[in-house]
Amino acid sequence: MNISFSNILWVAAGSGFGGMTRYIISRIMQTLFPGSFPWGTFIVNVLGCFILGLIYGFIEKGFHLTDGLKLFLTIGFCGGFTTFSTFINENFQLLEQELTAQFLLYSISSFVSGLLLIYAGYQIARII
Repeated sequence: MNISFSNILWVAAGSGFGGMTRYIISRIMQTLFPGSFPWGTFIVNVLGCFILGLIYGFIEKGFHLTDGLKLFLTIGFCGGFTTFSTFINENFQLLEQELTAQFLLYSISSFVSGLLLIYAGYQIARII
């Protein structure tokens, strides 16, 4: 893939849509589950892993995506939907508040769940 104006637009559109979706889901999760555990970021990050696994599983299975659509979905949507910087900031805040148990639970469950869900999405897409 080359760096072209149209490819940049595909990424920008996907990022905007992913970011808006992340915001909506995060706010819903904060309303449903108030407290110190950052459910919104956790849900969007592991869901993003699952979606990315599905995309790459479908691609490996032979499902054709144009370069633009692949950029829109992977770098754009999934990149804008998931958020590593917010994940790290929330972990830092948990440590600052001396909520060690929540910090460990959030860090470990995010990593393990993310790996499991990207694998699950990839395998499901290859089976379908």
